Amino acid sequence: MTATKKTTTKKAAEKVEPEQTTEETKKKRVRHTYLYAVGRRKRAIARTRLFKNGTGKITINDKDYTVFFPYYQHQDAVTQPLETVSKRKEFDFTIKVQGGGVNGQAEAIRHGIARALLLIDKDLKPVLKAEGYLKRDPRQKERKKPGLKRARRAPQFSKR
Repeated sequence: MTATKKTTTKKAAEKVEPEQTTEETKKKRVRHTYLYAVGRRKRAIARTRLFKNGTGKITINDKDYTVFFPYYQHQDAVTQPLETVSKRKEFDFTIKVQGGGVNGQAEAIRHGIARALLLIDKDLKPVLKAEGYLKRDPRQKERKKPGLKRARRAPQFSKR
């Protein structure tokens, strides 16, 4: 009886293998016309889509990046990775950003764009890494502790 069980399991295993190969080929099929990367900074998360053969258009939350970030320093932070690798007008970006403040969002977008560029060309890694665009800045706001006014600020001491 045990011999028949073994043969049936071998047959079942043989039948499963061709199905797995067809599933693997389905997974390898390209479903999107863009490359996707995520950038983070503080509480901000930027989901970045890179479109090849673009004109240099950057859209953030359905707005142009110059409208979304009115200050030049934030606009500059967004375009820094592209300027560093001299590919400012080659790609279009559509970015959804949420959480955090304005500065954190700008730096999260910079991180996402740098990661997306790395998916296009692995040879850009030394240049982007030297500038620090690939590093996820781990600094977060420290939580408030009980009995204190802020994370570390103690109430004012009164002797009398």
